Amino acid sequence: MKIALFGVPGFKLGKHNLKDPRLDQAHELVEADKKTHAQVEVVGEEALLEADAILATEESKADLILKDLEFVETRLGRDPQPAERAALLKIQALLEAERFMLGGLLPEELQAVAAHSFYTNKPITVSTASELQAPDALLLRAFKEAGYICFLTVGGKENRAWPIRSGTTAWEAAGTIHTDIQKGFIRAEIISFEDFIAAGGETQAKRAGKQRLETKQYVMQDYDLTNFRFNK
Repeated sequence: MKIALFGVPGFKLGKHNLKDPRLDQAHELVEADKKTHAQVEVVGEEALLEADAILATEESKADLILKDLEFVETRLGRDPQPAERAALLKIQALLEAERFMLGGLLPEELQAVAAHSFYTNKPITVSTASELQAPDALLLRAFKEAGYICFLTVGGKENRAWPIRSGTTAWEAAGTIHTDIQKGFIRAEIISFEDFIAAGGETQAKRAGKQRLETKQYVMQDYDLTNFRFNK
């Protein structure tokens, strides 16, 4: 995923590891050749509209709202169709109340303005001054607030965290590893992260009966320990 910076100092652009301490815990419990973090791509202000999420400061938050408000006022001045006009007026009211557009509109209202791009119609994490001193934790918060989670695969060549959107099914998650796994999907073997830690490892969790067999429709949970069975 891409996180765009807006008025946020101290970050280098490019790929960043998401340093979730849960991966460190897993790496201590399961032997593997290496540990591979999930990654996000940090981009600049020029990519605000293309990014999956925005990271702003309390000061720059107001500028994002103003950008959208100016656009809305311009569109309203061009005598849009009734459905678009009604949606724009609702957006205007949200922005004037210093609220973001995301989550504030009904599906049909979003459809009425689907031809336009808005800054505040995507996840925005507003950082505090103290958080800027801990960029790794801030990126992790922005990742989660944007609606993303990870699942884990462990053992052998690597212990790895795989980023997916919240709500992703097991079948969809399999495709993030390889399309062949998705095509040949049989089942997902799942151990919740809590059960994995409580048992003291993957083998111990299996012995305790904590591994579940899930179908394609299973909705992945954050940091599920996962093994996909598939036809090769």
